[in-house]
Amino acid sequence: MVKTPSLSIRKKSLSQSSKEWVKRQLRDPYVLKAQAEGYRARAAYKLLEIDEKFHVLKRGGNVVDLGCAPGSWCQIAAKRGCKVVGIDLLPCDEMSGVTFIQGDFTTDAGLAAVLDAVGGSLVDVVLCDMAANTVGHKETDGLRTQGLTELAVDFMTNHLRMGGNFCTKIFMNGYENDAKKQLAPMFERVQLFKPSSSRSESREIFLVGINRRK
Repeated sequence: MVKTPSLSIRKKSLSQSSKEWVKRQLRDPYVLKAQAEGYRARAAYKLLEIDEKFHVLKRGGNVVDLGCAPGSWCQIAAKRGCKVVGIDLLPCDEMSGVTFIQGDFTTDAGLAAVLDAVGGSLVDVVLCDMAANTVGHKETDGLRTQGLTELAVDFMTNHLRMGGNFCTKIFMNGYENDAKKQLAPMFERVQLFKPSSSRSESREIFLVGINRRK
């Protein structure tokens, strides 16, 4: 369950940016909603919106969630009847219907663990909500997250089966249009989408590819 920062945490000496983050969390309606509905993070509502609009998730299909911690996207996929494998550098608490792998999918060992968990080399859906740790410099932060998006696209290119769907986070820094053009020949439909649950001040947007071509 999503936990609201405790009073003891708020009383500790925090940097100004940390204080602002705590204040934002305390008044964020999606944080409160996630807490009430048992989702691990407010990000769950982003995937719910994306799936309602694009029907990304396939009931009974294999889903790989790259950079899955703390697991809210895995929760949604599992509730939609998917067979879910999530991988992240951080550990995730166990969840019914989800296989969590602590590792790096860009390494041979991490990739082998993912493919072993899904029972083959091709999957039906690839999800990615990864973002790099920020350093406070917009251009640098955008490039760092762009690198993660490129890794997700590479994984998808090699392991998404024909007819499969793809969704990845991407930051609006100009690269999003190039990425959309890159994916256009690979899918019947490619679109950039910002869910209403994504904070208005955030530069994140989601790149969605539907029905991979042969």
